[in-house]
Amino acid sequence: MVSKLPLVIILGATGSGKTKLSLELAKKFGGQIISADSMQIYKGLDIITAKASLEERKIAPHHLIDELQPNQPFSVVDFRNKALCIIDTLFSGNVLPIVVGGTNYYIESLLWKILVEEPGVSIPQSSQLEMNKLEELSTSELYKLLLDEDPNRACKLHPNDKRKILSSLEIFYRKGRKHSDILSEQQTSEGGSAFGGSLRFENALIFWMICEQVTLDHRLDTRVDQMIEQGLVNELLDFHKRYNEKRMENKEVDYTKGIFQSIGFKEFHKYLMLSYEEKFTENGKKIFETAVDDLKRVTRRYAKKQKRWVLNRLLNINTNRKVPPVYSLDTTDISKWDECVSLPAISIVQSFLERRKCSYLPLSKQERSGLPISMAEKYFCNSCGRVFIGKFQWNCHIKSRRHKRVLQKKNKAVDS
Repeated sequence: MVSKLPLVIILGATGSGKTKLSLELAKKFGGQIISADSMQIYKGLDIITAKASLEERKIAPHHLIDELQPNQPFSVVDFRNKALCIIDTLFSGNVLPIVVGGTNYYIESLLWKILVEEPGVSIPQSSQLEMNKLEELSTSELYKLLLDEDPNRACKLHPNDKRKILSSLEIFYRKGRKHSDILSEQQTSEGGSAFGGSLRFENALIFWMICEQVTLDHRLDTRVDQMIEQGLVNELLDFHKRYNEKRMENKEVDYTKGIFQSIGFKEFHKYLMLSYEEKFTENGKKIFETAVDDLKRVTRRYAKKQKRWVLNRLLNINTNRKVPPVYSLDTTDISKWDECVSLPAISIVQSFLERRKCSYLPLSKQERSGLPISMAEKYFCNSCGRVFIGKFQWNCHIKSRRHKRVLQKKNKAVDS
């Protein structure tokens, strides 16, 4: 529905202050908060998924938090359908919706018409049987199947990207059409772009919580330490005992589904598998320390990935995508929160509500390296046996030490 109210989106890395800002805006404007985090929809693991506390949730109503059991499936389509319904209800009641992400492709599914499945679509029984079989296939088998069914789509994906490969196959069986054909239609439709369909909400704004990288890395490391002090390990152990032990019986552990995708589970897997006594041995302590280091490394890497997504998907001048205004809020110096974050954000939202010119300028699009992934070429390094999507990744690889070491070894082998 068309609303006079704007849709407010808050993006940013873990620990950047998204929750704090969302609560301030909700309190100031009587808004309600919608979590766009694929892990927070599940019950449990409150610490590792960085959910708003129960006290914080009393400040303003929250949606799509603690709604599902850990073993329940929940896709981006499910999120889109639920979130759009909530947004429509809030707009109807003249209530400001504030979406806080988390999971960037969830945000994308709200802002643009990029998904191909519509609610209420009936799936032929034969197609449902084929989809059920997909769960039993390895990533390499899934990729081979996609090459057979939709080679154009397969050529755009990395052979190890199980989530995207599986998604394209499911679309093929649900719709009876190739994912690549549907994407092509979206891209060439009115308002479409290299990334898909047209903008869904014309009256929307995006706040991007930014932070200097060195400060953010330190903040993320400190956040992991704080999580451990708050009981992260006990939370994982308890959750593992209640849900994961049965799930792993006679099966290879799978960290690609549901809440088990949460950063932390995979990193602490070896430690979780130790007996009570083994956890207190020297080896157990080393495994724990390695898990903590891995969690910090993965958290920092994920934050960088989130930043790249904003730059490539929202601020990339190489695409013709229509994007809501993106306002950066600098959270580097927490002592300047009011000056750099709170007051500008309130002023911007107020200007949208009053339909007047905003005194703060949104970020402009910038030239980015290479094409969008959806348009990028695939490269294969014969020397290293690795696949790369896009010229930027390829150039980085051929200049890397690893690639040069492999070439040196092969040259020595030829000479000997």
